[in-house]
Amino acid sequence: MFTDDYFMKMALQEAGKALEKDEVPIGCVIVSNNRVIAKSHNLTETLNDVTAHAEMQAITSAANFLGGKYLWNCTLYVTLEPCVMCSGALAWSQISKVVIGARDEQRGFLNKNLSLHPKTEIVTGVLENECASMVKEFFRNKR
Repeated sequence: MFTDDYFMKMALQEAGKALEKDEVPIGCVIVSNNRVIAKSHNLTETLNDVTAHAEMQAITSAANFLGGKYLWNCTLYVTLEPCVMCSGALAWSQISKVVIGARDEQRGFLNKNLSLHPKTEIVTGVLENECASMVKEFFRNKR
């Protein structure tokens, strides 16, 4: 029941919340022992803050929940591949696993040949079509 697809669907729900606010629809969920400890979505426009990406919001929330800065034994589910800024924060958090929906060929950290913490497992392509189509449709409507 608690599969990568299950939690990515929750991240997609968060992306939908961003879409409702006319934010770039990216959602994120952090899980520890099959329990959601943080959920977030992009808030850059709402907060007028370029650092208010879904991942940054979730990392802060999860660290507060756990009472420490390291996200050991945690998995982050995100609908779009993290950018360089978010990947740096994920590396510093020493998160155990990152599950990515759609790749971001232009701004994603993987194409920049950046890595996370050496012990962090990375999984890509979970519900990729659903994640990619939401972002593509958002930008298509903006043009």
